[in-house]
Amino acid sequence: MLIRAFILLLLSAAGISAQERTPSHCVALAQSAPGLEYVQPAALGPVPSETVRLHYINHASFLIRSHGGLNMVTDYTGYTGTLPWIPDVVTMNHAHDTHWTAFPDPAIPHVLPGWGEFGAGIDHRLDLGEVLVRNVSTDIRSQFSDLETEGNSIFIFEMAGLCIGHLGHLHHEPDAEQYAAIGRLDVVMAPVDGGYTLDLPTMTRVLKRLRSSVVIPMHWFSLYALDEFLAGMSDEFTVIDTGAPSLEISLDKLPSRPTIMVLRPEYLSE
Repeated sequence: MLIRAFILLLLSAAGISAQERTPSHCVALAQSAPGLEYVQPAALGPVPSETVRLHYINHASFLIRSHGGLNMVTDYTGYTGTLPWIPDVVTMNHAHDTHWTAFPDPAIPHVLPGWGEFGAGIDHRLDLGEVLVRNVSTDIRSQFSDLETEGNSIFIFEMAGLCIGHLGHLHHEPDAEQYAAIGRLDVVMAPVDGGYTLDLPTMTRVLKRLRSSVVIPMHWFSLYALDEFLAGMSDEFTVIDTGAPSLEISLDKLPSRPTIMVLRPEYLSE
């Protein structure tokens, strides 16, 4: 009986890790419905079916958690807080050392740098069944030259029927080919500092072109910068300050009008 119970446990665990991914709508407009629920759950707690949890850790780092329990951290620096845990996937960008680490924990199964050899870029397409992680390379300003071709990446997570994009340390507006490769993002995390990445008029233009259902500002260094960004977007986007670090999103509850959801960063703690 003990052996049988152990086998059933293994099969159950395998089923979680091998769940099939609900197709996303990266290249087509998603069906939208009014209303969007946002809560402040325990970051690593259970996630409802066909739902994604986003938790703003700090700066440009987010925890993206699936219903099946897969955990992905964007622009991973090696520190997410005092909670002892290991992500399944981490993505990194190397424009600044606040967006990557040279020493990721070797226990992390999938470490995805957003750059390759200087000027060569890199291609990722990591299919974990329930989640597909891919990237679109972008150019950055370099300390060694005026431009490092394909030195960073926009990372895209397709899961629960959603297409979720993290713009990383974006320095240039995407060109037509890059916009096409990105596709239709239902949710986008965008740097809005106004100088270290894109200037605010250009970032505003990018986000209005992407026309994502949900925009989550990141990489803001002051409330002044955040407020200036929100003022420039409020003509076409609803603005909601959640007052919380976490947000749960599902395809059937995307807002009918493009919406900026302001999250407040919070490290993962015990």
